[in-house]
Amino acid sequence: MEEYNIKSKVVGVDISNERTTYAIVDVRGNILAEDFFPTQDYPDVNNFVTAISEKIVMLVEANGGYETIRSIGVSCPSASSVSGCIENAANLPWKGIVPLAAMLRDRMGLAVALANDAHITALGEYTFGSAHGMKNFIILSLGVGIGSCFFSKGNEHCGHLGFAGEFGHTCIVDKGRKCGCGHEGCLEAYVGANGIIQTAHELMAESDAPSLMRNLEKLSPRTIAESCDQGDEMAIEVYRRTGYYLGLGVANYASIVDPEAIILTGGVSHAGKWLLDPLYDTFEAHVFGNLRGRVKILCSKLNDRERDVLGASALAWSVPEYSLFK
Repeated sequence: MEEYNIKSKVVGVDISNERTTYAIVDVRGNILAEDFFPTQDYPDVNNFVTAISEKIVMLVEANGGYETIRSIGVSCPSASSVSGCIENAANLPWKGIVPLAAMLRDRMGLAVALANDAHITALGEYTFGSAHGMKNFIILSLGVGIGSCFFSKGNEHCGHLGFAGEFGHTCIVDKGRKCGCGHEGCLEAYVGANGIIQTAHELMAESDAPSLMRNLEKLSPRTIAESCDQGDEMAIEVYRRTGYYLGLGVANYASIVDPEAIILTGGVSHAGKWLLDPLYDTFEAHVFGNLRGRVKILCSKLNDRERDVLGASALAWSVPEYSLFK
């Protein structure tokens, strides 16, 4: 009888707007080796696929060899696990329909699974983080974009085409700000990183009141939160407005899916109480009455990039094994 070689490692890839992280992960969820490069260095997706393929091969060959790798899991904004494509990404350099899973499979000769970054974040939290042991919960990813995923009875809901949970592209203000997706009034235009910066600029233009934000070398969600820590009233108002809009959106979301918890992830969530206090107050004021006081709002305790690489690796184990090298 021929002995079957059981492969004990996968590769997890997390593609964000700023950087692409890739790692070798074993069956117990240990990250054995990891590296990254700037996503924006490759505005042509064909060059990106060439680069990530070569970099993965180099990392794998330096850590046990290609024959030990079972499959590859990829997390990416605007990706569909149904089609295996990135479709009309608002914040990535590659536009239109990009069949990334097929491109990587053809180049790497291994099975490749692709999913939306918010779904991967949820899978990471469910397997390794704050959602461990929960069956019904919402994950919100708060960064340049605003994504989400919800689990129902222990299973993630991806939808018919794989785009369920595009929370950032729900309308929160009729005829409001223009969003990167082309619509007006999307939540992302108010709560995403660029939306928070726009709110800060609007407040500074509305008043001559002093603010630490006026002297910042770089205005960002992080530096605005640091101004809040120093007692800057205008900066605090930026996050009060941000929390208000997010609280409205989350109250609507929770009223539909009835979650045990809402778990916040991503860079914007690191603003802490300046975001969480107005979010919670607005949420409690607008959520369906039977849920009031009964839904936990939590911040992830995991490192964002590590969790998303681990989530991508968990996805890799779910795809049927395939290899050109057997």
